[in-house]
Amino acid sequence: MNKNNFFSSLTLLGLFVFSSCNLDLAPEDTLSPKTYFKNGPQLELWTNHFYSLFPDVDDLAKQNADDNISSELGETLMGQRSAASENGWTWERLRDINYYLQHSNQCPDEHVRKQYDGVAYFFRAYFYFDKVKRYGDVPWYDQVLNSNDDKLLAKPRQDREIIMDSVMQDLDKAIGMLPTKKDQVRVTKWTALALKSRVALYEGTFRKYRGMNDAEKYLKQAVAAGEQFIDNSGYRLYTNGAEPYRTLFNSIDAVGDEIILAKRHSNTANVRHSIPFNIIIYRQSFTKRFMNHYLMADGTRFEDQVGWRTMDYAAETRNRDPRMAQTVLCPGYIQVGATKETANDLSALTGYRPIKYVNASPYDGSLKAITDYPLFRAAEVYLNFAEAKAELGTLTQADLDKSINRIRDRVGMPHLNMAVSNSNPDNLLLQYYPNVTRSANTGVILEIRRERTVELALEGFRLWDIFRWKEGQQLTKEFEGCYFPGPGEYDMNGDGKADVLLYTTTKGNFKGAAFKIGKDIMLTNNTSGNIHALSNIAITWEENRDYLWPIPASERVLTGGMLTQNPGWTDSTNFD
Repeated sequence: MNKNNFFSSLTLLGLFVFSSCNLDLAPEDTLSPKTYFKNGPQLELWTNHFYSLFPDVDDLAKQNADDNISSELGETLMGQRSAASENGWTWERLRDINYYLQHSNQCPDEHVRKQYDGVAYFFRAYFYFDKVKRYGDVPWYDQVLNSNDDKLLAKPRQDREIIMDSVMQDLDKAIGMLPTKKDQVRVTKWTALALKSRVALYEGTFRKYRGMNDAEKYLKQAVAAGEQFIDNSGYRLYTNGAEPYRTLFNSIDAVGDEIILAKRHSNTANVRHSIPFNIIIYRQSFTKRFMNHYLMADGTRFEDQVGWRTMDYAAETRNRDPRMAQTVLCPGYIQVGATKETANDLSALTGYRPIKYVNASPYDGSLKAITDYPLFRAAEVYLNFAEAKAELGTLTQADLDKSINRIRDRVGMPHLNMAVSNSNPDNLLLQYYPNVTRSANTGVILEIRRERTVELALEGFRLWDIFRWKEGQQLTKEFEGCYFPGPGEYDMNGDGKADVLLYTTTKGNFKGAAFKIGKDIMLTNNTSGNIHALSNIAITWEENRDYLWPIPASERVLTGGMLTQNPGWTDSTNFD
């Protein structure tokens, strides 16, 4: 199905009045299993509704962590999560899914029913994965609840392992039911395998870094799902053109070679996003610690370069992993459709401005962009597979060659050598990930984390990676940017012309972008050093609390206290 047909079916779906938005109410619509769920088109229309579970792409692309910041940091970094709000505790889509599974047997066509049942199992797994990431233990529901189901409505939280095992079972059902034909707008067997690798890696590493039971069980499932995908899916990394990584993300239509499932955008269907606009209006920026992850183009470490800490912008971006210039506005950057270079004018908070997802300038406005957004792509599965094997201690060089090194081949980077990495772990990465497993595989685990950080930038993974690795304290580090030795005019792209001025008293007759030190721009050493972005904000992190969200107090009241609160969080109830 092409993107316009898919949008049309979603529009038709909107004509139906769905059941209540509350988990505890019976359907109030005019549809019933006696008159509906009779054929493929009806099953398709109902299950199309489940795709709304996927998050807003604008939120994904501007999610802040230690790698990426903006003028609005969000509730997690700002310490604004509270039991007084719902915090994403919404269950209406689960009710729609379970209602479907309860009534899909009304369709006599078993082949058709099986396909859409697979969609339902996929999205129930997706729904519960999100809930466990946020809240840990939650109640499991695989049936529709009615207002008189008092005992079920007050069901206590169940151990996360019970929930995650149920998630894995749903994914296995989906893998067995969904079609194998590639489809970028509908979930397939390959989407389910990709999600299984994501879910299992998250749970396996979350458990490992907290000393919880059964970490290996999930890591082995991540390996198996990843291997099945890599060996059998037929997906490959997109390598066309001079800048394949950049093209992959600024293409109007999702690249089918690599992207398994995309969130479609279209002028025809009036479905657009604001990622390029948000980059500008929120002064979205990468941080110095993110930039330091990029290797040199010859595969050596950036911190091994003489004077790396005090390099100017043009120097530090020279001869780096090509993905840097395809992700960050570097010297020589020309926007799609333009003829002139866009100079770095320090409009980004740190001076490191993202260009990922940016197409031609007509798409830069609010709700103007129509580039498709990848929700699942092959490179992530490769990374999941390699990391799971490394954490298990079963990784081989052959595993790297069919995963990480394929990703590096895309941009012409030297291969990752397992023996070399393990013999000399990167000291800078050890500072960035102090809780990393200390073993014979420490070096290669760090290198896989480097690769993941660079490859998946702005795709909504980083904060969750920090969570599962138990590295929350890294979110409290200062947000640093470009280095400046002091006041003066600076050539940001190495063309011999000054692009910005930093001054302490007066900017004189300078015609470009000018910033008064201490007012417009803060430096780490007062009048010199790295840009200190958001210097007035101090991020705090409670290690025994902040990896999970609080259970909303209103829900605890409704269940008479059967829903217990997460450790460290307080609320207005008197149940604890």
